[in-house]
Amino acid sequence: MVLLWFNHNGLVLLSWQAFAQEFSSKFGMFDTVAEAKENLFNLQMYNNEQFTTFIVCFEKEAYKTGWNYNTLQFALCYSLPQCIKNVLCLTPIQPTYNGYKVLITQINQWYWEDC
Repeated sequence: MVLLWFNHNGLVLLSWQAFAQEFSSKFGMFDTVAEAKENLFNLQMYNNEQFTTFIVCFEKEAYKTGWNYNTLQFALCYSLPQCIKNVLCLTPIQPTYNGYKVLITQINQWYWEDC
């Protein structure tokens, strides 16, 4: 059945990007770890979003990457809104990923209480 759709003169045979896109559209993502990493760096928490909701999406993708806690802490900081980053600059550095999440949760709760 697939052979009926195959066009041997198509762009798919000339470009890796076109091949990967065509392959993914037919069979799904072929590198789930790379997809999870890309999703993490594209994930962004917005000012009107609760951290507890955001961290669920973040850790769902983070689990698939296999990254260590230091890398996850960097990626988490990268995805936070500026209002939380501004407060994080004033707090002591958290040595652990879980401590970092607890601190961000407290900052986020304080932010929503003030609104």
